[in-house]
Amino acid sequence: MKIFVCEFITGGGLYREPLSTSLVKEGELMRNALLRDLSDIPEVYLTTTFDYRLSPPSFVHKTVQVGLHEDIWDIWVSMTAECDAAWLIAPETDGLLLKLTQMVEEQGKVLLGCHAYAVEVASSKYKTWQVLSNAGVEVIPTDDVNHWQPNIEGSWVVKPDDGTDCEGSLYFETSAYLTSWLSQKDDEALSVVQPYQRGRAASISMVCKDGDGWLLSCNSQKINLEVSQGIGKFSYSGSIVNGLAEHWTLFEDLAKRIAKVIPSLRGYVGVDVIMDELSRDLHVLEINPRLTTSYVGLRQAIDYNPARLVVDLLYNDAFSLPPISRNIVEISLNA
Repeated sequence: MKIFVCEFITGGGLYREPLSTSLVKEGELMRNALLRDLSDIPEVYLTTTFDYRLSPPSFVHKTVQVGLHEDIWDIWVSMTAECDAAWLIAPETDGLLLKLTQMVEEQGKVLLGCHAYAVEVASSKYKTWQVLSNAGVEVIPTDDVNHWQPNIEGSWVVKPDDGTDCEGSLYFETSAYLTSWLSQKDDEALSVVQPYQRGRAASISMVCKDGDGWLLSCNSQKINLEVSQGIGKFSYSGSIVNGLAEHWTLFEDLAKRIAKVIPSLRGYVGVDVIMDELSRDLHVLEINPRLTTSYVGLRQAIDYNPARLVVDLLYNDAFSLPPISRNIVEISLNA
């Protein structure tokens, strides 16, 4: 089986733009872990692309360098046409992951990931809130900033509707700070506002198919918040895979509910949540219909090849999750 692995950042998606050191590091970590895991599956032939400013990856049979004067989308279309299946890692921002997903689906290739509908819903924090809240899943209330009214006291968070990680997210200590900021905002990009939920930043790593979901790990997230004069910025520095394994049943129940609500979620999916320190309630922040950074430590955490799990899940009608471990593995982006 020939699999095309397309990691947007390292694979040439920014070949005509400056490369962010932090984005490249995160992209390389996920790409390299995935290629390593896929290369351990018998009779798999791996292809990928890489930005001309970066070194070619290991664990791959064919690599195509993306130069400054080439058309990256033409290359990706061609690579997809040559493969049997494709595994995509791309940001939801500006519809990039959705565009890649549609590219694979239009060519009739096997998608080792979520269907376009799931990507479209999960790429929008507002749509995610609508779908999950309508199904009774506990999710952070989300509103378009253009419609927001300061109807409750407390702190607030504004973020791009299609942003990834902590990118572009801002914290406001009070409604007054947010109101003042909005009066000066001239960016027309869609942003959403959410009440700031105090608690422990966490995430779910799971696999899904046709409305069924299987929890692989429940992770604590290393999120930092720096506040100055009432306004703050968030930053993500890594995770502790299975750092919240003592709450496995709570995370497993939520994973299964999300998979049932959005049955077009397929393959590996990450879910960002906030755990209330007192009640232990889980509040969904967003769904990531793709690999997340926690995948980097997943093989060590579960003592099983997670890429093999995904391939078995999507190609086997009689899939059942094998016994997995709950080891604790720390991932640091600052190392």
